[in-house]
Amino acid sequence: MKKFFIKLCWFLAPFLIIAYPLDYFLSLQLSKGHDYPGEFEVWNDIYNKKINSEIAIYGSSRAWVQFNTKIVEDSSGLSCYNFGIDGHNFYMQYLRHLEYIKHNRKPKYIILSADFFSLQRRKDLYQPDQFLPYMLWNKNMAFYTKDYIKYGFADFYLPLIRFGGQQNANKSIIISILRSKKQEPFRYKGYKGMEKTWNNDLEDAKKKNKQVQVIYHEPTIHLLKKFLTDCKQDSIRVAIVYAPEHKEGQAYVKDRDILIQHFKDIAEEAKIPFLDYSMDTLCNSKNYFYNASHLNKLGSDIFTRTLIKDLKQQNFLK
Repeated sequence: MKKFFIKLCWFLAPFLIIAYPLDYFLSLQLSKGHDYPGEFEVWNDIYNKKINSEIAIYGSSRAWVQFNTKIVEDSSGLSCYNFGIDGHNFYMQYLRHLEYIKHNRKPKYIILSADFFSLQRRKDLYQPDQFLPYMLWNKNMAFYTKDYIKYGFADFYLPLIRFGGQQNANKSIIISILRSKKQEPFRYKGYKGMEKTWNNDLEDAKKKNKQVQVIYHEPTIHLLKKFLTDCKQDSIRVAIVYAPEHKEGQAYVKDRDILIQHFKDIAEEAKIPFLDYSMDTLCNSKNYFYNASHLNKLGSDIFTRTLIKDLKQQNFLK
């Protein structure tokens, strides 16, 4: 048995010697792209320990396209970074939080962008390729993605395995290798304003369903409450913010008032501010949105200035 084990080690040694450097190379090349709108930039900043911000903004796409980090910094006098992760609820936002504070200095303030999807959870792992460069031996990432449909144990603990069959990711790697010059950043400290006008997203959605309803995910709600408790213990001040949503989009969500009440109750229990902009004047005009739930660049600029003014008035930012 001992001889067999020794022979096996000698057999695997050349593969392992090649596999780990090759894994690093492929991961590095993939992480240079803009394929998953700016997500690689945020992950890179986290793992390269480049973030030293006093204000951190968490949320989904409603965070990274609506909370203008430049305006936050100019209006508050505090450094800011936007960690909004496209298409994911609080469960994956929390993963990003863990990785952020593990590799960087913790923030003084967190602005948590709440929305229709925050307390729900999808079955599949949205934009799964964005995790590929950072997965190997990443225990947090393995734990918080394990219940989604996509990756297994071997993908996290054996080099190169996770790249097998990943056609889009492998294509992006080839493009990155062949690219002659470095790409300009897609986001500014995690934020990207959208120079867009109103589209047909809501009309298309109504063709499938007259209304949608929140399906609450209790483990996510429990995790959010744990997060708020942990932040309090770490002396991090948190505010939950429901950004403007066009009135037609609000009507599309069944029992939306119950959703808002959930956030109010969670904030009250944690003794933190909850700012709801559902009745803001921005919500009445399509000029400030590119779809029912996302402000365009003009709308995000106006909203961000209003938000910082309100947070100052509530003595949240000190």
